[in-house]
Amino acid sequence: MENTLQVHISNLNNQIKGLSIADSLKLLTNLFPKKVTFSTSFSIEDQVIAHDILDNHIPVSIFTLDTGRLFAETYYVWTTTNEKYNTKIKAYYPSRELLEDYLNEKGPNAFYESVENRKGCCYIRKVEPLKRALHGQAVWVTGLRAEHSAERKNLQLIEWDENNQVIKYNPLLHWPTAAVREYINEHDIPYNTLHDKGFVSIGCAPCTRAIKPGEDFRAGRWWWEESSKKECGLHEAGNEIKVNQQ
Repeated sequence: MENTLQVHISNLNNQIKGLSIADSLKLLTNLFPKKVTFSTSFSIEDQVIAHDILDNHIPVSIFTLDTGRLFAETYYVWTTTNEKYNTKIKAYYPSRELLEDYLNEKGPNAFYESVENRKGCCYIRKVEPLKRALHGQAVWVTGLRAEHSAERKNLQLIEWDENNQVIKYNPLLHWPTAAVREYINEHDIPYNTLHDKGFVSIGCAPCTRAIKPGEDFRAGRWWWEESSKKECGLHEAGNEIKVNQQ
């Protein structure tokens, strides 16, 4: 089964080789009609992908995870994106029961107290809603870039996500930050102005800060934790079948 899956993923990587993002998405939507979806956090990377989908009218569904603790600037980009492209990006929210139980037991800022509490909060606000959003989908499009962390340098454009049982497509994986910025400016795409203030990876407001000169891309996320390998669980390292491109 695993060998068959590896061949399938390898074939997909070969099929998109040399194609633009838009043409790659069109290929995937032809192969998996109505089963290709894109998760956006309204980062500059995600805005590039959203533009390619919406401006080219590619049949990829778009959703976001509203954790309930996002920055005001993030909600502004969400609104302006809907207006510019005449669309309505679907939102998934935390389970009311899970969130109420967590808050009543631990309090609203328990994530500062331990890694376990923080991961519990991330699970309720992000991971569990993501699983609902991906249910029944075949391809998950993401804005992951290799520059974001050392772990992401080993990713492939197309991979198998074992946790969510979907094919994952990372179209901007090898794009440098300068190229992302240039594309945003060239196409007049709405973007989060926090990126102009030192924020690189933007998540929930209580868990995100601007990075300082010389710090790595992920330093602004959960900065109070000592570990340098910090993820929320959406893109858990080590759960993908890696297939080297020839």
